[in-house]
Amino acid sequence: MSDMDVAAGAGRRVRGGGGSARRAERTAVSLDTAKFIQRNIPNFEILNDEALEIIEWNAETVLEEIGVNFPENPEALKRWKDAGADVQGERVRIPRGLARKLCATAPSTFTQHARNSARNVDIGGRNLVLAPVYGPPFVRDMEGGRRYATIEDFRNFVKLGYMSKWLHHSGGTVCEPTDVAVNKRHLDMLHAHMTLSDKPFMGSVTEPSRAEDSVEMAKLLFGSDFVDQNTVMTSLININSPLTFDSIMMGALEVYAKANQAAIVSPFIVGGAMAPVTVAGTLTQVLAEVLAGVAYSQLIRKGAPVIFGAFVTSIDMNSGAPTFGTPEAAHITYGAGQLARRLGLPYRSGGSFCGSKLPDAQAAYETANSLNMALLAGVNFMLHACGWLEGGLVSSYEKFVMDADQLGTLHHLAQGIFMDQNGQGMDAIREVGPGGHYLGCEHTQANFKSAFWRSDLFDYKPFETWAEEGSRDTMQLANERVKKQLADYQQPALDEGIRESLDEYVAKKKASMPDAFI
Repeated sequence: MSDMDVAAGAGRRVRGGGGSARRAERTAVSLDTAKFIQRNIPNFEILNDEALEIIEWNAETVLEEIGVNFPENPEALKRWKDAGADVQGERVRIPRGLARKLCATAPSTFTQHARNSARNVDIGGRNLVLAPVYGPPFVRDMEGGRRYATIEDFRNFVKLGYMSKWLHHSGGTVCEPTDVAVNKRHLDMLHAHMTLSDKPFMGSVTEPSRAEDSVEMAKLLFGSDFVDQNTVMTSLININSPLTFDSIMMGALEVYAKANQAAIVSPFIVGGAMAPVTVAGTLTQVLAEVLAGVAYSQLIRKGAPVIFGAFVTSIDMNSGAPTFGTPEAAHITYGAGQLARRLGLPYRSGGSFCGSKLPDAQAAYETANSLNMALLAGVNFMLHACGWLEGGLVSSYEKFVMDADQLGTLHHLAQGIFMDQNGQGMDAIREVGPGGHYLGCEHTQANFKSAFWRSDLFDYKPFETWAEEGSRDTMQLANERVKKQLADYQQPALDEGIRESLDEYVAKKKASMPDAFI
């Protein structure tokens, strides 16, 4: 009898032995990260060709007749004039077809390199890359409640992102560390992404010099030659909708485009406040703004990687607050995806959007609507994929791990239906026949570990067991998971010389200027 036979016999004799092994496997520390999603399902297309052509025509009309503003940026105005635009004061009117022609040099897909090359991501095509929440000044957890974020919170979220299997990207400003001076916090944030994780990350955009710091630190991490020839950062360039391209954002875009680093050109739309209340009207403005922004990036450097962004929500006409997970936002997200694909650009939209103050039922409904919408819309880069709460004002510890867990469903939905011999399951149907069951058949035994997606967070136990264990709700389970992941966190290895160079750069930069908190 072989060792395998002895082990199998022992497993049969000891009741629950197999279950114990499976529980141990599920609870073991894992640093695996799933590969970025590659869709095997169709995109949902809500607009027909006629509707798309009308929106595209109207967007070009906006650029030609109304124009866009580039305030306090004389160099940008000169670039536009040299390119053939009509420039009057700060207003730039772009002749029909010019912006689209300029956009044609932007790549349809590109690779963002991570310091761990196994975690590189391909952005564009049928791929979907998931990145965490971005920008909230507040954080929330069960013990501390709602409070201003600190650099310790920021580092914790980077660690949670690193430990999250279904998250492909470390993100950028996962929360604003308000205990660090405004003019210095980008250094600490970049240092955290570069040293506490080996996933791809985002650069700073809050001032052009901070974008330059991002590029310089990336060169210390990857090597100057590598950064010169490859994309190692993505940045978020928000358009000040409607139709205004402020000098700070454009200055950061200029830095990244010159360095061949990626930028998401993203209108910031709250329908009814920053864009028309109608879906087609909003899509027209979104497309006009993206055309102008992407075209400008190509005036800086032909071939610079850029992403068509669409952050869109509607407004509650009673309170004035933004709303999330609504059908109108879905219509715009689907439509913008079609427009992005017609331009041949990667597409950014979607996220774990909700307006709820707590990770409760409202948050779950709105987030589920938003995540599934983004998957079907053909999104290639999803910022805010986990942790978003209270309309983006709060990064929630519990919701971060709740959302990160649910991102696994997107991976499995995107796989589609396997129609190979194993997927058809005919051998199983033949083996079991009428009146039998499939639990012990060969096909089930060969596939049970991977056949069904299983949450690592939700409670599937019988009522009696659940009650005996404290009747914990999802927020309590998430709180325990946060603590476990932070306790299990293991920092990825980094060359000591590189670490010292990063430490020295941050220290020198901080020492070179006084603190500024505005």
